[in-house]
Amino acid sequence: MMKDMSDELILVQNLIHEIRGKRVMLDYDLAKLYHVETKVLNQAVKRNMKRFPPDFMFQLDLQEYKNLKSQFVTSSWGGTRKMPFAFTEQGVAMLSGRPMLPPT
Repeated sequence: MMKDMSDELILVQNLIHEIRGKRVMLDYDLAKLYHVETKVLNQAVKRNMKRFPPDFMFQLDLQEYKNLKSQFVTSSWGGTRKMPFAFTEQGVAMLSGRPMLPPT
């Protein structure tokens, strides 16, 4: 049990990035953790935008996305039409603390 928890902690720590001087998790990674599609997560956020001020969430610009993507040998994102959203610790807490996402 303890090994499983430490493995999960390492997994989550690997999904945290520093962007704009903030520690964030990307919508794509959060969607995987919540077992929903990225578009479902983003739709839920858009329906509840008042809960996500700029210090909770922001959208990456093209250069930030390219810099982040260049840190990985292979891209886990595949093709993307929109730049990912980045959620700060407060944004992640808002996602997990409110029934915004459909049950898994």
